[in-house]
Amino acid sequence: MELKDVFYNSSDYIETASGNKVCRKSVLCGSQNIMLHGKTIIQSDCIIRGDLANVKIGRHCVVSSRAVIRPSFKKFFKGVAFLPLNMGDSVFIGEGTIVNAASIGSYVYIGKNCVIGRHCILKDCCAIADNTFLPQGTVVPSFSIFSGNPGKPSGELPECAQSVMIEHTQSYYQHFKPR
Repeated sequence: MELKDVFYNSSDYIETASGNKVCRKSVLCGSQNIMLHGKTIIQSDCIIRGDLANVKIGRHCVVSSRAVIRPSFKKFFKGVAFLPLNMGDSVFIGEGTIVNAASIGSYVYIGKNCVIGRHCILKDCCAIADNTFLPQGTVVPSFSIFSGNPGKPSGELPECAQSVMIEHTQSYYQHFKPR
């Protein structure tokens, strides 16, 4: 299934040397601690909290509008420590999703309006359905689909999930064009 072209106003986006497209209307706190590995799209009104801890986002990732990405934290007797967040390649994060995970593997699809709780681990090749809430500490195994509130396993992905996500995110990048 061929994706339709998505046009954006070129004055609203900054394109980096490695091909990242970052909307000027998004907020990147602590940008020196945010690493985008290339050909990643950060759409409007996103918030990425690199001021709390390092955030690494792999190649060909899409962070849709109004998504919030913040590192997970651990409470101690004398305060709080934020943990780095690593996100793999070919990850799609839907609109309005809040990510507070410990790590996100590669080839992961996260739907719209999801909440990924603290210390959640999303392994490679998994999917989170729209409007899913994953409670703190949830581990999503490879090739599984989670949905609901609270998020529970609701299906399995086929073995071709990795190729499908690579194709989807690369195609999205190719069809994300300036006006």
